[in-house]
Amino acid sequence: MTGRFGRQPTGWGSRLSARLARWAHSVAGQVFALQAMIVLLLIAAAAAALLFQARYDSERDARHRSLAAAEAFAHAPGIASALVAADPTAVLQPLAEEARRGSGVDFIAVMNTDGIRYTDSRPELIGRRATGDLSRALAGHAFTETFRGQPSDAVRAIVPIRNAEGAVIGLVGTGIEVENVSQVVEGQLPLLLGAAAGALLLGTGGAALVSGRLRRQTRGLGAAEMTRINEHHEAVLHAVREGVVIVDADQRLVLANDEARRLLGLPPDPENRHVTDLGLDPRTAELLASGEVVTDHVHLAGDRLLAVNVRPTAQYKGMSTGSVVTLRDSTELAALSGRAEVARGRLQLLYDAGVRIGTTLDVVRTAEELSEVAVPRFADFVTVELLEPVLHGDEPSLATGIYTEMRRAAITGVRADSPLQPVGDIIRFVVPTAPMAAALDAGHAVLAADLNAAMGWRAQDSQGTRVALEYGLHSLISVPLQARGVVLGMANFWRAADTPEAFDEEDRSFAAELGARAAVSIDNARRFTREHEMAVTLQRSLLPRVLPAQNAVDVAFRYLPAKAGVGGDWFDVIPLPGGRVALVVGDVVGHGVHAAATMGRLRTAVHNFSTLDLPPDELLGHLDELINRIDQNLTGTVPAGGGGVDAAAGYGPAGNASDGTAEPAAVTGATCLYAVYDPVSGRCLMASAGHPGPALVRPGGHVEFPELPAGLPLGVGGMPFEAAEFMLPEGSRLVLFTDGLVEDRARDFDAGLHLLGEVLARPGRSPDQACSDVLAAMLFPVPGDDIALLVADTRMLEADRIAEWEVPGEASAVSRVRNAGAAQLAAWGLEEISFTTELILSELITNAIRYGSAPVRVRLLRDRSLVCEVSDGSSTSPHLRYAATTDEGGRGLFLVAQYADRWGTRYTERGKVIWAELPLTGGPEPQAADPLDLDALEDLAW
Repeated sequence: MTGRFGRQPTGWGSRLSARLARWAHSVAGQVFALQAMIVLLLIAAAAAALLFQARYDSERDARHRSLAAAEAFAHAPGIASALVAADPTAVLQPLAEEARRGSGVDFIAVMNTDGIRYTDSRPELIGRRATGDLSRALAGHAFTETFRGQPSDAVRAIVPIRNAEGAVIGLVGTGIEVENVSQVVEGQLPLLLGAAAGALLLGTGGAALVSGRLRRQTRGLGAAEMTRINEHHEAVLHAVREGVVIVDADQRLVLANDEARRLLGLPPDPENRHVTDLGLDPRTAELLASGEVVTDHVHLAGDRLLAVNVRPTAQYKGMSTGSVVTLRDSTELAALSGRAEVARGRLQLLYDAGVRIGTTLDVVRTAEELSEVAVPRFADFVTVELLEPVLHGDEPSLATGIYTEMRRAAITGVRADSPLQPVGDIIRFVVPTAPMAAALDAGHAVLAADLNAAMGWRAQDSQGTRVALEYGLHSLISVPLQARGVVLGMANFWRAADTPEAFDEEDRSFAAELGARAAVSIDNARRFTREHEMAVTLQRSLLPRVLPAQNAVDVAFRYLPAKAGVGGDWFDVIPLPGGRVALVVGDVVGHGVHAAATMGRLRTAVHNFSTLDLPPDELLGHLDELINRIDQNLTGTVPAGGGGVDAAAGYGPAGNASDGTAEPAAVTGATCLYAVYDPVSGRCLMASAGHPGPALVRPGGHVEFPELPAGLPLGVGGMPFEAAEFMLPEGSRLVLFTDGLVEDRARDFDAGLHLLGEVLARPGRSPDQACSDVLAAMLFPVPGDDIALLVADTRMLEADRIAEWEVPGEASAVSRVRNAGAAQLAAWGLEEISFTTELILSELITNAIRYGSAPVRVRLLRDRSLVCEVSDGSSTSPHLRYAATTDEGGRGLFLVAQYADRWGTRYTERGKVIWAELPLTGGPEPQAADPLDLDALEDLAW
């Protein structure tokens, strides 16, 4: 009797050995052997790793225990006094033995600074010097080490003993012998070996289960199974509805399934015959014998069109074994190929429309793209008409009814001599039966296959339609352009004599799909146009239209919004007291109305903070704090100890608008550069909040980009701002800009700075000319970000316009300085304001002497106005108040406020400056009831 693999052996031993042999040569047996070997190697590696880890852990534990015992004994009360006793051993030995037994170490040895043992677990070692290097402990450092030497190898710790003054007077050595450490590791070996044996048993068992499962799945891969697999292969091969032919390297037929025999008309027994002996036509025999790679080649075999694919078979030992030919009958598909090609062209056209329409977010250009994409592949002429509000970005009226008037926005044709009305004309749809009016009324595309029969279209404009028909226009599809249920315009697709075929229903459906896609793009462009116009209007209303009058710098500026949308770039020039000026430039991340509104808030905040006359770094700090509060209000963040967001703001705890609108964006990401220039001293202070530094052009034409202390953008918080100081001689040029000027996708920041430096190095140009040259050289074709540019040439106040005096700390000095000021005003030709100036000087100097501290200085500046400054070393600022009738003083500052145009206080590093500004020409002075005595005013208290 035979089994699956041949004759069945007799006897159970023989049967078992035969089964084992078959199993060993099967895939299941080989997998089992491989898994068992891998498991064994992994277990061995894991056991070795655990053994080494146990040894390492035991030695580390010994070090920790030794060090802990030594530290505890060295710092125990009475140890230091015992070392200086007459007999340290008698006192310390019992204590050391008791501590050794309690801590579990093998020895505790107390030594003097020479290493002589006072105590030891071995009494014979007492009095002998300890071996090893004890210098680190004598230097005051505790340490652990693995000691090798006499009396035994050990893991020991040495700790110094200090007296009350901190000097080292002895040493404590504790340790555990290496032999005892090894015993701990060896005690774990049975557990490790047992775990390894268990893991090996489990791994081998798992491998056996996997191998058994694999054996059951493959059934041993016996000959019977291979035979059945082959039978199944043959059955499937001959059942498919595709011809399969295999030709060997000698061009002999190896295999041909039933479908191939039917398609090629092969004889009954074609196998092993040369392809030229099969009775095929020469072209077919040549195709089968060539062995060349062919993909979907249409081949005529008799009265059949066959789609042929030829591929070489896999090589065996470097030699080609032939080729495989598949044959598919495409005779029935030939009739559909034309329609399939048309459908493929329409799909490609829709794809191109999705790519090409709506690339610019410009309404007119989007209409032109719709007309261009459909000509000439779909129509000979395409016209697009849009409602007037759409062209301006406004929302079309939602009123029902037919739109009777539109403006032609685009026209494209296969020829330039179009008979249709040109772009810009008003197109009216007054006849309800015309295709255009009917499409608008119905809300879907309308087909006029024969324009000669379209009486409504002909009645709408008899003269124009006659010219169009004579030109050759013969078919029309009118498609209303609708988005979100709102009509935006109309698209008309025309065919002329260049395309004799008229439009059909399939063309109407395609035109409707094309129009729907274009309408969405037109609506997006319309909405973008509206938002862009709103943002531009808001931006320009928030930016300075004219710069304030001042003499410190000669300024020119440029601002260009981005093509993709207005951003949050801004600039400003702010006059400050004392003839100084603040130059500001900033950038809010993002585009649109929100960015413009945020810019306006920041610019207003900078103006408000500048009135406090703060240094640049302090001003940016206040601005950063303000933005943090704005962000908390916008996002609903509750600061520590605070309550929720005000319900009246319309936002819930998470910052979402209660009406369902989008959550307001935070301001974080805004940058700012703030610079203050003093024309009297030529000093310029700058501070940056994440903004690029300025360009500085020296009078000789040298361009540099000074380094500023790095600051975080506004709203980030956490780090203070720092200011940098520069001395600018007269004629220096400061150029402040935003990153949109120098940086773009096509140019990195460093390359932009290099180009900017080259442009600014050109001499002999005014600030306005410099602005024009910079933009001409650096402007991108389509700016992706806003550009703000501020060019300022510095001026110095002439020395003859400045007068300064040191004021002694005595009341009699007030009149002397007042008289000197009057003389200086006379020299300047300002006698008209002499009285007012003397009055103000008297009050300010008197206050500085009485309530301030030295040094007291007075400075008069003749600029656009007369500036009186009195400085002292005190940081206490006076406050304006109304004095009662019974008060003896308190009216001095009130008088200053009445007579001066402006007054204020600014703080310096070493005190304060109280200033007042007066016009250079005297106006009507307030009349007092009695003549004022300026000397008497000096006695008035503030």
